[in-house]
Amino acid sequence: VSMSLGRVFIIDDEEHVRKMVGLALKQGGYEVFEAADGEEAMATIQSGPSVQAIICDIALPKVNGHDLIAFIRMKLPSVPVIVLTGHPDVQGAASLFKLGVVDYLIKPAQAQTLLDAVGRAIEEQAVFD
Repeated sequence: VSMSLGRVFIIDDEEHVRKMVGLALKQGGYEVFEAADGEEAMATIQSGPSVQAIICDIALPKVNGHDLIAFIRMKLPSVPVIVLTGHPDVQGAASLFKLGVVDYLIKPAQAQTLLDAVGRAIEEQAVFD
């Protein structure tokens, strides 16, 4: 069994997006787990294993992405959050970067784009730890 490069948590309400992103990351050597909405994501963050990065949609059922990211920053201040959205919004992006988001990707993101973003986020984080 090869060592995984780390665990990445994918939060998106669209199953096909989670599958696509998950596949790209698994092929890139990461372990993946998923949540389909903000509530499930919060529960996983409360109870789940440690993660090295989080990929998060903004338009989520139950708890929206902004609120979820604020919660993640509070609970997991050192874990980098990458936003993956189908509805880019400049003002929204600016407020997310203020919340500490490290990258803002537009769907559909290419597998390599995702891997580059996650790799960069985890490396930059390692500098701070």
